[in-house]
Amino acid sequence: MGKKALSIRPRTATGADARNWPGRLGGGLRGAARAGAGGRIDWAATLRQGRPQRREQLVLRPRSQQADELWLVLVDASASTRRHGSLSRAKGVIAEVFDSAYRQRARLAVLQAGGREAQWLWQGRKASAELHRWLHELGAGGGTPLFDALQQAGGWLLRRQRAKPHERQRLLILTDGRLRDLPALAPLPCPTLLLDTERAPIRLGRARQLAQALQAEYHHIDDLAPGVPGRTWRTP
Repeated sequence: MGKKALSIRPRTATGADARNWPGRLGGGLRGAARAGAGGRIDWAATLRQGRPQRREQLVLRPRSQQADELWLVLVDASASTRRHGSLSRAKGVIAEVFDSAYRQRARLAVLQAGGREAQWLWQGRKASAELHRWLHELGAGGGTPLFDALQQAGGWLLRRQRAKPHERQRLLILTDGRLRDLPALAPLPCPTLLLDTERAPIRLGRARQLAQALQAEYHHIDDLAPGVPGRTWRTP
């Protein structure tokens, strides 16, 4: 199991400000490169050329080649995240993820859960300045269509896995977990990290329950402070 470090340094929030604050993301979400000139058979590329008759017709994936990466970010932008700097802290983390994805050439997908229904902002494309403009304008309001977002994310990931079987997917969920109820949920089809953004004086703690239901790695966003060791993102 490879280990990746996710280290973010938040700042102190004041009031209901929803500006994003910078943090520090160390190590990123990529896996280690594999050495060697030859690798496993790339069946998708091989079969696109017809049924192979000889070994020389097999297409191999170079061991030094990094697998394509997709990072799906699901952000809870419901009205409850407007208070206590919750959304501001989350936006700082998301900005770091966007910058890291750009540097590492990972593809991004962004799903916003706020208002009446979940809304896709980005689906499997490279990072660009357009994402930062959206993030700057992102505000909180309305209900919490988080379960709708989770269902959409799960279905979309499965379809993409069928189309891109070699792609390595990661899911980051940022939510305060302030939900009326917690229905039965199935784990999503890729490694998942849930960052709890609940920062009210009296906390319900439902984000942790949500992470347990999804079998996701859990951390509270306030724990990602200077001097705290990098959090691990485990990959197959």
